Formats: sequence, structure tokens, C-alpha cells
Amino acid sequence: MSTHYPRIRIHAENGDLLAREGLRITFYMRQTHKSVLPGLERSLETYLRAVGSQALGWYVDTEGEEQELDDAGWDLTRRKLREQRFPIIRLLDAELRGCRYRFEYHGKDLEDPSMQHEPHAVCEASFWVPTEFLEEQGPARMRELARDLGSPLPFCSGSAGLSFNGELEQLGVPEEILKHCFRHPGIDFPSPTGYSWQVGTRIRGPHWLTFLGQPVLGAVGGSQGLRSRLHNPSATIEEMTGGRAVVTLGEWPEAGDTEKGLLLPAYRELARVLEPWLYFEPRARLPDLSPDETRRWDRRFLD
Repeated sequence: MSTHYPRIRIHAENGDLLAREGLRITFYMRQTHKSVLPGLERSLETYLRAVGSQALGWYVDTEGEEQELDDAGWDLTRRKLREQRFPIIRLLDAELRGCRYRFEYHGKDLEDPSMQHEPHAVCEASFWVPTEFLEEQGPARMRELARDLGSPLPFCSGSAGLSFNGELEQLGVPEEILKHCFRHPGIDFPSPTGYSWQVGTRIRGPHWLTFLGQPVLGAVGGSQGLRSRLHNPSATIEEMTGGRAVVTLGEWPEAGDTEKGLLLPAYRELARVLEPWLYFEPRARLPDLSPDETRRWDRRFLD
């Protein structure tokens, strides 16, 4: 049991695991898919080397059905990435209901005429790992993996940290997560459908690792300007190539606990600095969340 975050498991009545605490590494790229693809393939290979080639065992086909990720499944996945202009890829845990490992990608041809009225559309790539990976490998290795995944990607923003991972759109799951998320604000409660149509170049709040590219990093005065505005000793900034940087908040990802007065001050400070560029949901994301709950969640480090 970690002292940095709780163990949270949400099960169906039949015992299937529906959601749990984990880690999620996500990058948003306001570039067309063909520009993202070379780096994306490198990132996926990096991920598979880190978690093991057998960690992923299923893919979701065009009908939404789960199929075995055998050699033919991998060939199909790579063809979709290389040949389609708007590929949607979902590769699932080898233990189908394990909620441990996952790779998801929503690619977009931003040069297509249909995209001229979608100013906030991005390519979005997300990688999951379980908290057991963090505990076995250590936080330094986790930070290294997140940086290695992001390095070849032309991201505008990104994040790595604690997250509720699983089938978040399933009936009743958001309601169960609501019992935990406001107590533990450091565990992200992401939209089950992602943010590839809405986030644009904005930032999805502070996380353990917050990746900043252009234009936001330039708007805050670059790495030096950001350093001058962050005073919490647990916050560090590392520059990356291409006018990018990553902000790390502490040695370990922290869930926080409002009932114990653990309010994550470093996260709150970064949220205040980045507030003009933060992404806020325009309405309730799910039937289980009211507009007030959605707003309260988005502003949990600000209010």
C-alpha cells in the first residue's frame, strides 16, 4: 500500500473490475496526423519495451468489438496508423478487464477542408500503466518513461500522473468515482471519450508531470519565466528540445486527501500560474455529473 495514493477498485456486481487508480500519460498535438505519425510509432515502441510486449492483448475493431491482438491484429493496427487520415486506435490490456495497460490514439488530418471549423481539434495519444509498475520501477523510472514517450511527439501540452483508469463511461462508474475524486484531487477523472476535439493548445490542469509546448510555454515567458513564478520547493522544471518543458511536482505523484488537510499546494500554485490557459469543460461531460460538479472538478485546484 502506497502512502502517496489510495487503492481504489470499482467492480461490477459480477466481480469484473470496471475502474481503478492507475497512471495515465497523455499528449495533445495540434498537428496533422501525418506529421505526428513518425514520432508516435517511436513512442509506441518505447512504451512496449517498458511494459513488455505481452502487456497489450486486444484491440477494438471498427464495430467496437474486442479482437485478439495477434500478429494480424498488429499488422492491421500499423496499417490503420500509416494509411488512414483519421485513425482511431484502442489497444487493451492482455487481461481484458485488468484496467492496467492501454494505448489510445485519435488522429486527425488537420489539412482536410472539413477541419477548418474545428479550431480546437488535436491528435491525442494516451498510455496507461498500473500503480504497481510505479511501485516496482520507482518514480524516477516513471518520470523517465513519460519524458521518453513525449520526446518524439510534437505536443502542445501533455500530462502524466494518477488517474482513474477503466471503463469510465459505463453506467454507474462515474457515480462511484465521484465518491473518491473530490477527496483525492490528485487523481485525474478524465473524459472517457478524450479531448481531441476540444482541448486545442490549452492545458488540462496541473498533474504530477505537466508538459508544456507552444504557444503556452512562450506565453508564460519560457522556462525561465515559469521558474520565476513557481515558489513551491517541490516544483522543478526541465527543458526539452523544440521550445518545450516539463514541470514535475514532487518525487512521487500524490493523490492528496482533503479530509486530512493534504491539499497539494504545489498543484494549486501551478494551476494559478496557468489559469489563463487552462481547459475547462463547457458543460457536464456525463449524465452522472452535473454542470456544477463538472465545474467544481475543473476548478478543484483554483477555488
